[in-house]
Amino acid sequence: MANFGLRRLSVVAPFDPTWREARSAVGAPELLINSLESATLAEAVASCTLVVGTGTLTRRKPEQHVVPLPDLAPLVSQELAHGGRVAIVFGSEKHGLTRDDLSYCHLLVEIPTDPQQPSMNLGQAVAVCLYELIRSAESLPATPIPSATSAASSGRLDLLAGVIEEVMQAAGYSPRAMQPANRHDLRLLLRRLSLSAHDNRRILGLFRRILWRLKLGQDNDRKSR
Repeated sequence: MANFGLRRLSVVAPFDPTWREARSAVGAPELLINSLESATLAEAVASCTLVVGTGTLTRRKPEQHVVPLPDLAPLVSQELAHGGRVAIVFGSEKHGLTRDDLSYCHLLVEIPTDPQQPSMNLGQAVAVCLYELIRSAESLPATPIPSATSAASSGRLDLLAGVIEEVMQAAGYSPRAMQPANRHDLRLLLRRLSLSAHDNRRILGLFRRILWRLKLGQDNDRKSR
C-alpha cells in the first residue's frame, strides 16, 4: 500500500503476535499505526458502497459478478465520482476469502494468472491489484460529484437484510436449519440489486411495517387462546 500511495487500511480480526510484528514494517509505520481494526468483515466495510472481493475461480463457483482485474479501475472511478466509498478485500494467506466473506462483496475481481499456477502470495496479489488501480489514477476523480442516487452502504444493506430475515422467521418462511443459508443468499441478493440509499430506506420501512403487522397478529393469536 505504501508503494502505491494508498493510506486507508482496515484489518479484520488480526492474529495479534503477527500484527504487532507487522507494525515495524520498513517504510510504512504510519500507515500501520493509523490502520483500523475490526472484529468482523461486516463492521470493516459497513460504510462502503462498493465492496470488491479478490480470489481465484479455480476451486470456487462465483455467486456474484466477476470482473477481470484490468476492468476494475473504471468501476472504482465511477463509484468514487458519485461520492461512494470502495473497499478491496483480501483474505488470509492460508485460505483467502471464505464463501461467507464473499457474501458481503458486490463484485469478485479475478487476477489473470496461468491456469497451471492460479494461486498467488497475498502480498503479490495486493501489489498487482493496487498497481492496476494506480495505473489508471488519472481517471479517478479528485473531488466527489454529489449524486441524488448514491448507493446504499454495506451497513445499511445488512440492516435491511436483518429486518427481512426477521420477517421471514415471523412468517415461518423456512425451517431453522435453513436460516444460515437464507441469510447468506439474502446478503448476495441485496448487493446484486444495486439499491440506492433512498430505495434502501423505503424498502426497510416497508419490511418493518410488515414485521410489525406479523408480530401484532401473533400477539392477538396468543391473547385469544
